[in-house]
Amino acid sequence: MNERPWPLGAATAIGSLPGTDPVEAASIVFGELPEFPCMPELPARGVGADMIGRTAALLVDLAVEVVPSGYRVAARPGHDHRRAVDLMNWDLDAVQEAREKAGAAPPAFKIQVAGPWTLAANVELPRGHRILTDKGALRDFAASLLDGLAGHVAELKSRIGAPVVIQFDEPSLPEVLAGDLPTASGYGTVPAVPAPEARELLSTVISGAERITGQPVAVHCCAEKPPIPLLRAAGAQAIAFDFTLLKGASPAQLDEIGEALDSGTTLMLGLVPTTDPGVPVELREVVTPVFKLVDRLGFRREILAERVVPTPACGLAGATPDWMRRALTLSREAGKAFTEPPEGW
Repeated sequence: MNERPWPLGAATAIGSLPGTDPVEAASIVFGELPEFPCMPELPARGVGADMIGRTAALLVDLAVEVVPSGYRVAARPGHDHRRAVDLMNWDLDAVQEAREKAGAAPPAFKIQVAGPWTLAANVELPRGHRILTDKGALRDFAASLLDGLAGHVAELKSRIGAPVVIQFDEPSLPEVLAGDLPTASGYGTVPAVPAPEARELLSTVISGAERITGQPVAVHCCAEKPPIPLLRAAGAQAIAFDFTLLKGASPAQLDEIGEALDSGTTLMLGLVPTTDPGVPVELREVVTPVFKLVDRLGFRREILAERVVPTPACGLAGATPDWMRRALTLSREAGKAFTEPPEGW
């Protein structure tokens, strides 16, 4: 696996953006995040454009359909599945066009897909139970996802000419670990998945993704208490989470962050609000809490340029177009502030 392909001080986005125009979204991402752009996700387009539908579009020899309760395994690809595939193909065309207009390939390009546990928690088997309740189906979906990613990454590399970094989105992982997901009947909850079992499947998928790309793999979890030790143990070389949720974090949580930094893990820190807070947001208030954290943990501030990638706090699908641009600009400027901190900060 290669060292981090993105340059020091690079910033990126989590993935989702407002709007329905993939050409415009790709142009904005390549313009605002030239050193580490990502594949724009536009869930406002509806079925098949959300995280689960987009990921299902990549599956090989497996298909899903939309039912009143959400996504369900289908016997064969139908309208819903074909629509998700078409949306993904339009997105590929859009990022290729943006790359060509940019004039040069970026140092790295990031894509986002649902992680194995979030996918298994949000897609039902034909009888209505979640995939994660069937270990055989769980393995089949994980293997199918890796097969699909191999083709997807190859297609992207041929169109963009840049190293591809895979980010697995795992917003449902804390619920999987805690046993908080409701059963099909709604009268109970799915049994908690033991941490070693969750780690093993994640490790299998992360190592498979590393073999596909030859690059570090990121895992994003936007929960208030992301399972950072578990993600590190599973092999994630980059961990993305909402830094703004750390206010009042316990010493144990802060120690987990310090251990991750000390181990060489990249932290993709969500620093910028995802929606317009209604008051001006300046760069200094975005980055100062990070400077204070590394000071408190006893690290030299240079570690921020080496091991931190600024991002918005989470996806920007709910933002206005103006705030979306501002959030990406602030993320980019935060990365530069980490490489050359203004005097007095």
